[in-house]
Amino acid sequence: MANKPDYLMYEQNKTKFVISCKNLRKDFSNKEQDIAALQDVTFSVSQGEFVCVVGPSGCGKSTLLRILAGLISITSGDIQFGKIDTTRPHTAMVFQGQSLFPWMNVLDNVAFGLEMQGLDKQARHKLASDFLEKVGLKQFLYAFPHTLSGGMCQRVAILRAFLADPEILLMDEPFGMLDAQTRIVMQEELLNIWHERQHTVIYITHDIEEAIFLGDRILVMSGRPGRILADIRIDFSRPRERNSMMGKATDIRFHIWNMLHDEVVRDLGVAL
Repeated sequence: MANKPDYLMYEQNKTKFVISCKNLRKDFSNKEQDIAALQDVTFSVSQGEFVCVVGPSGCGKSTLLRILAGLISITSGDIQFGKIDTTRPHTAMVFQGQSLFPWMNVLDNVAFGLEMQGLDKQARHKLASDFLEKVGLKQFLYAFPHTLSGGMCQRVAILRAFLADPEILLMDEPFGMLDAQTRIVMQEELLNIWHERQHTVIYITHDIEEAIFLGDRILVMSGRPGRILADIRIDFSRPRERNSMMGKATDIRFHIWNMLHDEVVRDLGVAL
């Protein structure tokens, strides 16, 4: 393709990958038939990358994340993980809905992953307290989830996942239930935390602008069965400034939207 934009495909550095997926397929069975959720999904992710995944509803984005977390198995294909630090958790997940323990205060929620790793109470509370202070939440150490806003609860859930220091952080539309204004603030807060820790992140979202703002790369998925249609590099320097970069991202945004539009139309079976 003579005039193919240089952002359409990203040449992955395969020497430092933490995840490599090849020809993944996932079928779900019911009484009548097998239904393919994912088909021929191939990609890899390097250490420290922030990779966003977008696609139509029902295309298998969350299924893919749960496969990477080891929560469900694949039907066929191959998943390889790079050299794993056995002193760290392999993965941690942040979900869309409320995932905090309601009987624990903020401090204990954030420190929970450290407790699972065997740290004593004094050590894990010190680490959690220091982290909460860095992000301006020390005044909420002893607050309980029911006293916090939805955005605050998601912020605490994200902190808990980061402090557990996983090799790979898996995020399934963590801001999907928040209002638009809170969502924008939370995106910026997430990047601040990510810069502090530089974890490898795979982030599911329906929001194209969110994916462009957050990601180093965007994987665009087809409708069901989900496949990778494009692997797009986002070449904006970090730290990012929303107003300046969004004007420059118009071509990427429209390219992704056109792909998703065609997939949604195909899935709905309508003629436009």
